[in-house]
Amino acid sequence: MPITPLPAATLRTEPLRIEGAADPAGSLPILHGIPAGASADPADAPHGAGPDEEMRRGLAYGRPHSLLPYTRQDGYSRDRSERRLPAVVLENDLLTATFLPGLGGRLWSLVHRPTGRELLHRNPVLQPANLALRDAWMAGGVEWNLGTTGHWPLTCEPLHAARLTAPDGTPVLRMFAFERLRRLVLRIDTWLPAGSPVLYVHVEVHNPSGRETPVYWWSNIAVPETPGTRVIGPADHAFHFDYRSELRRLPFPHQDGADHSYPGRARDAADHFLDLPPDGRRWITALDADGTGLVQCSTARLRGRKVFRWGTAPGGRHWQEWLSGPGRRYLEIQAGLARTQLEHLPMPPGATWTWTEAYGLLEVDPAAAHGSWDLARTAADQALDRLLPAEGLDAAEAEAARFGAPEEMLTEGQSWAALEIAAGRLPASPLLPFGAPGPEQLPWQRLLTTGRLPESEPPAAPVTGDRWRALLEHGADDWHALYQLGLIRLADGESGPARSAFERSLADRRTPWALRALAFLADRPERAADLLAEAHRLRPGERALTVETLDALLAADRPTEALALVEALPGPVRAHGRIRLAEARAALATGDHDRVRRLLAEGVRVDNLREGEVSLDTLWLAVHPGQPVPPDYDFRMSED
Repeated sequence: MPITPLPAATLRTEPLRIEGAADPAGSLPILHGIPAGASADPADAPHGAGPDEEMRRGLAYGRPHSLLPYTRQDGYSRDRSERRLPAVVLENDLLTATFLPGLGGRLWSLVHRPTGRELLHRNPVLQPANLALRDAWMAGGVEWNLGTTGHWPLTCEPLHAARLTAPDGTPVLRMFAFERLRRLVLRIDTWLPAGSPVLYVHVEVHNPSGRETPVYWWSNIAVPETPGTRVIGPADHAFHFDYRSELRRLPFPHQDGADHSYPGRARDAADHFLDLPPDGRRWITALDADGTGLVQCSTARLRGRKVFRWGTAPGGRHWQEWLSGPGRRYLEIQAGLARTQLEHLPMPPGATWTWTEAYGLLEVDPAAAHGSWDLARTAADQALDRLLPAEGLDAAEAEAARFGAPEEMLTEGQSWAALEIAAGRLPASPLLPFGAPGPEQLPWQRLLTTGRLPESEPPAAPVTGDRWRALLEHGADDWHALYQLGLIRLADGESGPARSAFERSLADRRTPWALRALAFLADRPERAADLLAEAHRLRPGERALTVETLDALLAADRPTEALALVEALPGPVRAHGRIRLAEARAALATGDHDRVRRLLAEGVRVDNLREGEVSLDTLWLAVHPGQPVPPDYDFRMSED
């Protein structure tokens, strides 16, 4: 239904009411890094060309030693109630854009006002699931991803948000943050001029350090999917990754007798990274059967484009329902700095990178949109030129360079940038008013001012960086400071010195935190299980630690001990999905198939089941050989 036109561009705040789970919680530091992704060896891709030399460098470069200083966000459930989230709305006579600063600044909705059409996949529920670097992630809208391969650490965290005014009087929403893994400053300015058919998003990433930093950025755009939805971009080849084989460069869209530009017709999940020509416009669109749909384009720095599909197999359909509820299928079109999401790019010290993106409704003659590939991409390219000529996007980029300081703060983000400013590791700027350190930063403020880190149980939230390491290397002499020193050394990739700090921490006081860290560094499963078992005894109420202990006992081939631990837990804790899953795995390892079947019949719901995890269907097939996997247990990304 058409919406009444507005006389001018506006910016307003209002609550978004939505059925949702509670915000994800969690406090255990993430000690691991990013596992190796697709192969960088072209010999591993016998059915298509492998990565070229540039891509091989990107694939091999920049994977972090750990995800510190971030902590896990695995404390959520699938119990939902009505939520009221702070939202910022930009609006003109053609578009209404709704942003959620509290969820990583996500663009939640983009409505074409003349038709009343939602251009994005606007999720009717707010349901965390285990797809992000820190675990919790939510489907829908446009997610901004900075840092390293995966859904970024701030996807479920608040950003600072402020209002300012462009030189021509257009209201501008500015969102900004300090990304702590890569220690980068992010600024996103977005605006909707009066009469503009596109929403502009200007991104600035600054590396304030004196060293080269690996950088990753992808704008992940969820759009509705039907069997007739066609994804079009200016490419005739793509790098294909299906979560089983290696990265291969293949013709696109036609492969193996199928047209992969129609994601809703494919059975298995897959990524296609479009190999765009170096000298053309950067864009991608998803058009429905009528030839209309969202288009995203950008200035040249945002080089990569991708289409992701869940597939139509039972596991893919289940994932869609798990994330958004029944009947809400979506796919993702994406745009990034590198050609694939498996790469990082080197950002020089002190550098600032900028680019501008635009989002709007593209209209293409349906016969052309669904004709031959050459016809479709030519027609879409021409339609984009009519919607937004390249010089129009360049003009928006130049306009953004003139934006000044905020006039009003709308929401507050995290206070870690303020702490780094106090430590002299970030410059203060009126363009990015990060505010003052908060309670979470107080222990580290004390370290700055007194030279001593106060003891804390549980430990203070971790930090990383050379300033904090220097202070702790000089003054750490109790269990808490030594534990924090070990975490910083681990983040710097120094396992041996980290182990030494954790051992010294234990010598001062035996804590579950240092025991857990030493278990992570243990060279034998038996040793890791022993350390975690002691950690659990010291902190039996820490459910995430209990789950890690059970996993370690199973990895050490000690299922009987795992079952004894489960049986000693209080009823509500034992009923948790991860713990029921560990009980079933332990029972299977002991040969108690009846117990496994009973648990599965009663129901094992793992609220934070990881993307790509096959534990539930593996359990089912182990005790029900030859029987179909029930839909509730089928999360397989493919069935090969």
